[in-house]
Amino acid sequence: MRQLETERLILRKLNENDAQAIFDNWASDPEVTRYLTWLPHASVDTTVMILNLWLENYSEEDCYRYGIENKETGELMGMIDVVGYEDGIPVIGYVLGRRFWNRGYMPEACKAVIQELLDCGYENITIEAMTDNPRSNRVIQKCGLHYAWTYEKERPLRGDKVKLNRYYLNEKGLSNDR
Repeated sequence: MRQLETERLILRKLNENDAQAIFDNWASDPEVTRYLTWLPHASVDTTVMILNLWLENYSEEDCYRYGIENKETGELMGMIDVVGYEDGIPVIGYVLGRRFWNRGYMPEACKAVIQELLDCGYENITIEAMTDNPRSNRVIQKCGLHYAWTYEKERPLRGDKVKLNRYYLNEKGLSNDR
């Protein structure tokens, strides 16, 4: 995984010094985490524990996990990563601190990661967003992905079911049979 740069952002590996910024900027915010699979972090200790697991993952060849840093200020604003693979197809997930919403940062970061994955030989990419999260659905559409289908999924940590929109880039060879 190499560092990526866009006009306003540096997409870089996370490091052990990022725990407080992760906690302060998004992991502890119930509004930011509302649409995610995990619960807001109650303390920075939780963030440190999870960050350590993420840092271990960098040893894996197929780990694409980026901290989203503002080029001008150096502030860590969010993160974007491949949260898993389905039949070899990368599934992108992302989160951005509330203070940074509505400025075009996430589409900018997402487009850079999509291009990196394409450059690394992936032909298909998937992103999902809850149907009731219009901002995230707009980010995905701005990045050129196309709606495929909607389905329900459980969020075990939250004890609920949610409806997700699934989007694909380059649907070649993929079916919509869900």
